[in-house]
Amino acid sequence: MATKQQQFVPTPSSPANTSGIINRSKAAAGDTRIVVIIFGQGQERIVTTFADVLGKPYRFASSFSSVGSEDHGTVIGIAAGDAKGDIVSRDRALMIAINAHCVGLGMPPDLDLSAASDYEFLYTEAPFFRRDLSRFISFTLGQISPHEALIKKARTYFISTTFPDVRTALSNLDILSVGSDAVEIRVDLLKEPLTDGTFNSVPSLSYVGEQVMLLRQRTELPIIFTTRCTRENGRFPMDDPDLYYEYLYRAIQWGCEYVDVEIWLREDIRRRLFEQRGNSRIISAFHDFSGTFKWPSPQAQAIFADSRRYGDIVKMITIINSVSENYELEYFRSQIKANNPDGPPLSAVNMDQLGQLSRALNTVFSPITHPLLPIVAAPGQLSAAEINGALSTMGQLPKKNIYGIGSFRSTPQVAFFEKCFNELGLPHNFMSVDRAVKGSVETFCLQHEFGGAYLSSPLSADQPYIPELSDAAKTIGSIDTIVVRGEGANTTFIGDNATWKGIRSTLTRDFAPSAYKDRAAIILSSSGDDAASIIFALRSLNIGKIYTVGFKAHGPLAFDVEPFTSIESVQRVEHPFAIISALPPLKSHLAQPLLRHFSHTGRPSPCGQGKVFMDLANGPRSTDPLAVAEQCGWTSYGVADATAFTTVETLRLLVGQNVPYSFVRLASGRGLY
Repeated sequence: MATKQQQFVPTPSSPANTSGIINRSKAAAGDTRIVVIIFGQGQERIVTTFADVLGKPYRFASSFSSVGSEDHGTVIGIAAGDAKGDIVSRDRALMIAINAHCVGLGMPPDLDLSAASDYEFLYTEAPFFRRDLSRFISFTLGQISPHEALIKKARTYFISTTFPDVRTALSNLDILSVGSDAVEIRVDLLKEPLTDGTFNSVPSLSYVGEQVMLLRQRTELPIIFTTRCTRENGRFPMDDPDLYYEYLYRAIQWGCEYVDVEIWLREDIRRRLFEQRGNSRIISAFHDFSGTFKWPSPQAQAIFADSRRYGDIVKMITIINSVSENYELEYFRSQIKANNPDGPPLSAVNMDQLGQLSRALNTVFSPITHPLLPIVAAPGQLSAAEINGALSTMGQLPKKNIYGIGSFRSTPQVAFFEKCFNELGLPHNFMSVDRAVKGSVETFCLQHEFGGAYLSSPLSADQPYIPELSDAAKTIGSIDTIVVRGEGANTTFIGDNATWKGIRSTLTRDFAPSAYKDRAAIILSSSGDDAASIIFALRSLNIGKIYTVGFKAHGPLAFDVEPFTSIESVQRVEHPFAIISALPPLKSHLAQPLLRHFSHTGRPSPCGQGKVFMDLANGPRSTDPLAVAEQCGWTSYGVADATAFTTVETLRLLVGQNVPYSFVRLASGRGLY
């Protein structure tokens, strides 16, 4: 594979604080170069879909040389045959080239185009997964960064798919990934079938690319791309380091969030991968199976120092001979943390049964297994439930009472939370209780084993017994989640708001954050309180003007928010990118005239045709505004979508562990919402 020097454009710093929206809640602008999509024969539509996801206009060009600075803000499509002429000589500072290849046209893609492009998006035409494209382009352009969020978590885990073909894992992936923050694809364990009934000794890039594509289509979790070598308990050959580079660099081009790079590789290969990683993150991996490695040794310190040079995360895995070596590892871990306060973070465990204690104590990307996997990826691996059980036994995960507090007793939700706790091996009790009288929430909070709560009807943010507020809760003015931090005399309550994150995640499921930048939006609501989380979510996406129906915004969220006062004021508005209704069910039909009006104004959206409608009404209604929206060409989401994403965020806040959206939606199909 030809090597190239990919120009990395760093993600700009977060924008300044605007009208109460805190910096770190704002969407990053990311890579602002012109996006050029290379498409295959008969695949012009993929260019329009890229443009739609990005919220930009598009045009087709005959060559890279015909793309100029005047094309900033426009997605350019170039046919594969034309792109080959001058892709190598293109202005890399001006444009970013993405080879969009439909696997239905045959594999592998044109090798020269693959090598010369910055990124490569593999897709199926039927079915086509738009959310896969949205995630790919948002990540590769630096508009989202899973690593920034994960590295702040108290504990992170990843599940390793040890299947010879990931297709066999897809049906169980929802349950397999409960508790995981990422999914590892073990490339060396893939078995590519040949026509004679045997298997390829090394799976081809074509086969691996399709496997990555299939995995990403099925999970929203970050992907860790790993080619474990024979010396480190894997099956990938070690006789050709350049072959490693070819596969690992292609993982970066495919938009894998993490790439595992073993430190036995030549320094020039590790350096190139680190420099060319774009928005992917490098896990610098060391494994020792000799049984002679010692944590309290200059060798261990030297290996960490070598690994950190070209790693965003350092992973060190060893075989030990006694349980006491787990404590030596913990001392090593504390030294590394003290001497390297700015990172990179260390993920370190000991293998086999003797080392299982270290797996429970490790907090950074602990590799976990699951009973449904065909084999354990490494000796001594534990499941998330087993690790949480061990932590509970050691007193590091004390049993708590976690509440759902509101004017309801929702049996399906109680059953769902209990199922999650059981699957994760958490010792907590979940109880759904009524908020009968004023002050009853405080009564629950003051109980000795109170471990947190979510509130079906939010509280005002000015509760004296909740001394600390998240930036979102402070700005929105309401709390829907009470988080407990610390133990004993150091216990404190933090008021947070998960609803806005659920709304934002829904809005960006099929669109990149940049699609909302400086665009107009309309919110329908009976009160400003009901709309506050929506405004905050839209502001976090750098939305432009917000128009309101049924309420006036107040406080820090009122900046650039204007109420509709007449039919004439509606007619003067540019085409909105999003219409969001927080009206009660019996009034939800009031959104329909706006949906129809902005579908027939004769004024097309200036930045692509994509537009979003979200209906947050929960309950029976006389008409179905979602059906009307879909008939008018709007991408539509209901309350179940936003509530499922909110549930994901709520669980992360309450128990610090991840339950994928796909698992929550699977449960919601059984009457959860």
